Amino acid sequence: MDEILEAFRLVTATDVLVAILAASVYGLVVGALPGLTATMATALLVPVTFYLSPIAAVATIIAASAMAIFSGDIPGALLRIPGTPASAAYTDEAYALTRKGQAELALGTGLWFSAIGGIVGTLSLMLMAPALAEMALSFSSFEYFWLSFLGLMCATLVARSSPVKAIAAMLLGLLVACVGMENPAGTPRFTFGITDLLGGIEPIPALVGVFAISEVMRAMVTPEPPKLPRRRFGSILKGQWALTKRYQVPMWRGNLVGIIIGVLPGAGADMAAWVSYALSKRFSKEKEKFGTGHPEGLVEAGASNNASLASGWVPALLFGIPGDTITAIAIGVLYMKGLNPGPTLFTERASSMYALYIIFILANIMMIPLGIAMIRLAALVLHAPRAAVLPVIVLLAAVGAFAIGNNLFAVVIVAAFGVLGFVMERNGYPVAAMVLGIIMGSMVETNFITSLIKSDNSLLPFFERPVSAVLAAITAGALFWPVAAWALRRGRAAAAA
Repeated sequence: MDEILEAFRLVTATDVLVAILAASVYGLVVGALPGLTATMATALLVPVTFYLSPIAAVATIIAASAMAIFSGDIPGALLRIPGTPASAAYTDEAYALTRKGQAELALGTGLWFSAIGGIVGTLSLMLMAPALAEMALSFSSFEYFWLSFLGLMCATLVARSSPVKAIAAMLLGLLVACVGMENPAGTPRFTFGITDLLGGIEPIPALVGVFAISEVMRAMVTPEPPKLPRRRFGSILKGQWALTKRYQVPMWRGNLVGIIIGVLPGAGADMAAWVSYALSKRFSKEKEKFGTGHPEGLVEAGASNNASLASGWVPALLFGIPGDTITAIAIGVLYMKGLNPGPTLFTERASSMYALYIIFILANIMMIPLGIAMIRLAALVLHAPRAAVLPVIVLLAAVGAFAIGNNLFAVVIVAAFGVLGFVMERNGYPVAAMVLGIIMGSMVETNFITSLIKSDNSLLPFFERPVSAVLAAITAGALFWPVAAWALRRGRAAAAA
């Protein structure tokens, strides 16, 4: 009890509260700018943490990352440009709601269920940290291969078009992920003598290109649609309690998937969002509504990505193993401030651990009022003339791509993928499936090659290990289920005839 009281005293210190508020506003702004990810938001904060107390330093990382993951939904819903890779999974769904005049519902759903997911993920961090960490440590490259391969199978589940076109787009994404030297062999692939390609093609410039620049190109060749009725946004959270009661199963499933995926090192909110949106569509009773502006997928994926953010701290705090890129940065800050990750952190510095839990919950509660304010400011974009909005989008896309590595070639990548995304969408190929292939490609290849090296080129360990065998069976089911469903429909049609 003394440790808990001490934790509250640490959190309510003036410098900590100011740090949480400032980092929250900063995270909301950065996450809402296309190309500036939650990882970048936290990385840019590291120099600031030098001058803060240990609790205030970690509080800035927690608050900024939680806010940035949510605010990536704002440009996705308003402009069909995901602010972060985690938002890309359900950008089309949110934008469809906006075009139906339900922008408040789209943004309110993202806000409400992100906050719920963050709080549930924090509770999992508090209650199940040792058990979840033990599960994460039992995963090896064999399990990670099947998990990442299962993530690729989401391409067929989230696609609204032909599954064949979705798989073709996903394979194109895998091909893009092969470019460069960052592969297990360290051999240049598909670089064509261009030194800028040796480092590979970063997912963020590609993502910004296929969503932002292709949207600008599409706007240039189509007449301006009638503007949405000029009105003030109504209540952002109106109807969210009804959605919570209606979609309890998807919400809790999203929380659970987010917690599990968050604990696994290297997975993170991106994979959690894709997998949860795919599961939502797969098990929904209203599959035909997905892609037309249906909130069910937003509920599950929104809850999942923020739940994964909190649970990703489990291996980071217990073993110093980063759950994702954000916790990798956080581990460096923890060491710098003398809060060395490990089991002793929970015994010798218990009050500091309780303080982190309180900060997580506080940040997710603050997300609601601050998020509403950010949404109301961003909503002005809906009423701006297209001639004013499109140049700003192109400018932000270019600046965001350049800021990743201070590399002008990234701007060229944005332009190239903008053209590619425009051509793909004109021909019915889903760009989201290609983005999924780019994000997951290196994880699939690295874990496959690492596993083969471990097993001396034997494939048996991929199926002999208990968890690996279960994941292999689930992956096979996801792979062959569309074929089985098609054959079943054909059989029923033939029998009826």
